[in-house]
Amino acid sequence: MWKQFLSKLPHKSSKSSVASDSTPNHFGSNATNSGSSIQRTVSGGNAVSGRTAATVKRMSSAIFPSSVVAGIEPLLSFKDVPNHEKPNLFISKLNLCCVVFDFSDPNKNSVEKDLKHQTLMDLAEYVSTTTTRFTEPMIAASCKMFAANLFRVFTANNRSNSSGGGENEEEEPMFDPSWCHLQGVYDLLLRFIASSSLDAKVGKKYVDHSFILRLLELFDSEDPRERECLKTILHRIYGKFMVHRPFIRKAVSNIFYKFVFETDRHNGIAELLEVFGSVVSGFALPLKEEHKIFLWRTLIPLHKPRSVGVYLQQLTFCVTQFVEKEPKLASTVIMGLLKYWPVTNSQKEVMFLSELEEVLEATNMSEFQKCMIPLFRRIGYCLSSSHFQVAERALFLWNNDHIVTLVAHNRQVIMPLIFPALERNIRSHWNQAVLNVTLNVKKMFAEMDEELFLSCERKFEEEEDKLIALEEKRRITWERLETAAASQPVTGKTAVLVTPTTTPKIVSSFA
Repeated sequence: MWKQFLSKLPHKSSKSSVASDSTPNHFGSNATNSGSSIQRTVSGGNAVSGRTAATVKRMSSAIFPSSVVAGIEPLLSFKDVPNHEKPNLFISKLNLCCVVFDFSDPNKNSVEKDLKHQTLMDLAEYVSTTTTRFTEPMIAASCKMFAANLFRVFTANNRSNSSGGGENEEEEPMFDPSWCHLQGVYDLLLRFIASSSLDAKVGKKYVDHSFILRLLELFDSEDPRERECLKTILHRIYGKFMVHRPFIRKAVSNIFYKFVFETDRHNGIAELLEVFGSVVSGFALPLKEEHKIFLWRTLIPLHKPRSVGVYLQQLTFCVTQFVEKEPKLASTVIMGLLKYWPVTNSQKEVMFLSELEEVLEATNMSEFQKCMIPLFRRIGYCLSSSHFQVAERALFLWNNDHIVTLVAHNRQVIMPLIFPALERNIRSHWNQAVLNVTLNVKKMFAEMDEELFLSCERKFEEEEDKLIALEEKRRITWERLETAAASQPVTGKTAVLVTPTTTPKIVSSFA
């Protein structure tokens, strides 16, 4: 491949060849220590330096357009130029990296791709080691290069046709064939944003609202490696550019709104929530009204999509952070969970019960009392669920000491709501594990307040006797209606209750 690259070069004089043979190579790992190696010496004004720069210029121009390599030669190494030339070399290398290649065919433009990859590595090393401030032209050229390489539209052909919220647990993740190249650009972007040489006051003009919006659009990538890089970069941008923080929160909220109320699919909800988990952790107290609105209007409705299991862990962390920071929000969160409680999805119901336990752990007594009646009505339905995982997970709430304490202090209200479900489980539930745990919970209630327990037991028996009597009355009423209907003659279009009869089999007389 290197020989093919050299064959593209213009013919040089023997004098020039001798000059270039005497210099080491700076073309990266794919180069060999042959006579084609090139170096620009720092010693000012000598003839060898001029001839070497001209030779390198011809080499890059043989591959990249002349407009890309205008100015200082981009293939030179940073250590081979004086300090005052390094900003120009940095911009020249960035301009070279603005050329985008097609990575669907690994054999196409392989030489150019290798040179660009090496150039990206040189840029990343320079950004990490430099101590001088980035000039405004350097920042502008950097953002231009990042935009040219990263910002792209994900077409329908590259996206899954599932209606879920992105990558489901059963699906294999899709990997971008250009990731080997994108990874170098993302690495450079991360180092650039995190560098102390980047002045946020100057950088905010180029890392602006438009740049941030297009960066957020990349979170819909199906490649989990790209989303992981974006997560770290967004976190660094949020930390460095304080002026952009309200805009980032608003833009991410809009992504969540579109996902919940319109598309019902997005690949990067989990990563965005993970970033916001750390953002919520840093909110100052008392919480601003804007942050509370974000909880009510954005985070709570995220429980609605059927793909909530993909990002529930990150969502639960965000919600519990709010409750821990301001305990008065606990009842609001619990009522929000009850609003979006699943009715026909048992697996989702199990997940809701797990999140409910974490929220209740951070709930104080006064907030608990505001929502305990509708809460334990719902838990009672879960206890008597025919799906054993739902019933078992609801019963496991009583393994939490804080929840048991809350229940014990409000047992006069809670025990009458829960006791019928426990008793029905003991009498008729099909799963032995659920039956065993139900017996333990019932015993706990009996030890908690024996008098109240016996009162609930008597009341339950009375209700059961009433139900039996009501059922018997209903049966007798229907029998009377059937008798009366059978004794009346059929006239006109009178409705008739027909009792099904069995037709005797006709036996053929033919042998």
